[in-house]
Formats: sequence, C-alpha cells, structure tokens
Amino acid sequence: MARILLEIIASTVNDCLAAESGGADRIELCAAIGTGGLTPSLGTLIEAKKRIRIPLMAMLRPRAGGFCYSEEEFVSMRRDAALLVEHGADGIVFGILHSDGSVDTARCGKLVEIANGRQTVFHRAFDAVPEPMRALDEIIDLGFTRVLTAGQEKSAHDGRARLRELIERAARRIEILPGGGIRSHNVGQLVAATGCSQVHLTAFSARCDPSMSNSPISFGSLPGAPSSSYECVDHEAVRRMRETLDQIGNVM
Repeated sequence: MARILLEIIASTVNDCLAAESGGADRIELCAAIGTGGLTPSLGTLIEAKKRIRIPLMAMLRPRAGGFCYSEEEFVSMRRDAALLVEHGADGIVFGILHSDGSVDTARCGKLVEIANGRQTVFHRAFDAVPEPMRALDEIIDLGFTRVLTAGQEKSAHDGRARLRELIERAARRIEILPGGGIRSHNVGQLVAATGCSQVHLTAFSARCDPSMSNSPISFGSLPGAPSSSYECVDHEAVRRMRETLDQIGNVM
C-alpha cells in the first residue's frame, strides 16, 4: 500500500514546526481550534511558510457556529482568501451552506476561483448537508481538491461506513480526507474499513504559560485545567502516529 498521508492541525508557527519534524505530510493552519477552527492571522501564515517545507492549508472561516454567512461575512471571506493565497498558502479550507444545509455552490465557486489553482478543501461543513452524495457531486463539479469529513458522524470511526461510500462514489475524481477523533488506537480499523489513503487529526498536549502561574485570572485556558494551560502540537504524538501509519501501510 502507498504511504498514508498525515495531515496535522496547527495554530501557531511552533505547531507547524513540531508537526513537520514529527513526520506530518501536510498542515491545516487555523486559529481558535476550540471552536472548530477560524481563519489564521497572516503573520502566522507568513512566518510558518518561511520555516516549513511541507504544504500548508489555511482555514477560511470568519466565525464559529455554522456555515451560512451574511453578505458582509462573505465579503470578508473573499478578501481573506485572496490574502491567504497572496501570502503563500498552498491551499484554502472552507465550506459555505445555504440555510437549509445544502451547498452554496455560487459562493463556493467564487472562492475556488480566488484560489487560482491552489488546492481547495471543503471542510466538515459537509457533515451537515442533508444529501451527502448530491453534495459530493456538486463539490466535485466546483473543482475542489478534497473533502474533509467524518462521514456525517461525530468521529470518523463512527462514520467509517459512510466514508467508504464517499470514497467509492468519488472514484478518484476528488480526494476524501477522513477527520474527527482519529487516534493511534482506531486509525488501523478506519483505514481497513474505508480504504482511505490520508487522515486528518490533532496531536496536542497541554502546556502552561509561566507568566500566569500566580494569577487567579483565566485568559482562555483549557476546561478543567490550570488557568495558564494551552494546547500545542506534540512532536512525539505526531511521530507515533506517523510510525503507526507506516506500519499499517506495510501490512496492507
């Protein structure tokens, strides 16, 4: 079996460096990971691109909560898309839906045009569409590179049957990227059940910022953790997943 591609979620330059050194093949860069990911800062994108060699996909999402955007939000998305591409993003990650959950093909098409040949990824907004096979065909027609999905479940493991259906329906016309709750203990079963050739996941560990060690005030720490805690990509966790994927690839 060919190498199983590993995409790691990152939110800082240090995250990107840790992901690459651990063996990631590609990075999805976003801010506010706790909300599902928002558009990253240009500063982070620019500095990450200076330091890494693997492809970097930039999230394009103006807010949390869903994917049906106002005209003002869409104007911002178009501007952000142009800036992300201009400053070196190898691809952009987005998804726009109508109020009924169907794919907003007109708006998505405009962003694909702005990408101007860079990779385009329809993110897990796909997991909210009411007719996934129809949506997949629409996304293929728009020219997207890949779809990030958990098979319309909370985790890719739970959605593995649907993921296999999507991969078969795609028939190599578009890439299907499983993501959501993928860990070393379940990735082998996921690959076997779906036949997927790439996976998308977080590989975080918690750290504490020493400047907050004596403060009773919290500035966005992890739930239930010390007030100074934050998450960052763990090089060793990425390395272990890379080794696991290589072992799976050698067996299959």
